[in-house]
Amino acid sequence: MKLNESNIDRMVRVVAGIALIFLGVGGTLSGTTAIVAGVLGVILLLTGAAGFCPLYALFKLSTLKK
Repeated sequence: MKLNESNIDRMVRVVAGIALIFLGVGGTLSGTTAIVAGVLGVILLLTGAAGFCPLYALFKLSTLKK
């Protein structure tokens, strides 16, 4: 698995992921919206932590400077 996210991209994903997870779990959102926010938050958190985005790879994109 080749990295395709820059450090700024990774930080933004991790922060946004944590925020979405807190919105979904914290009771700010409810129902389907909370579930969607939580799932998106987990996805962002995992891709930010790993430094690899499958969608970037699918479309042959990269924010990582070479």
